Amino acid sequence: MNTPTPVHQRKGSFIDTVKAVAWGFIGVRRNADYQKDIAKLNPLHLLAVGVGMAFLFVLGLILLVNWVAG
Repeated sequence: MNTPTPVHQRKGSFIDTVKAVAWGFIGVRRNADYQKDIAKLNPLHLLAVGVGMAFLFVLGLILLVNWVAG
């Protein structure tokens, strides 16, 4: 029987984590790929990359609005 890998032993790469978060931002992801991400990526890494990407998105919007309005 398959036992889930403990969270602290998951070995997903940084690029895989960024890809998973980017697909989550877009909202388009196949269920099979989602299940693979759950199995191999560390949730704490996903959270950190997600917060970082959200910050960059908001910063980009602020800069865009300042550029258009200025």
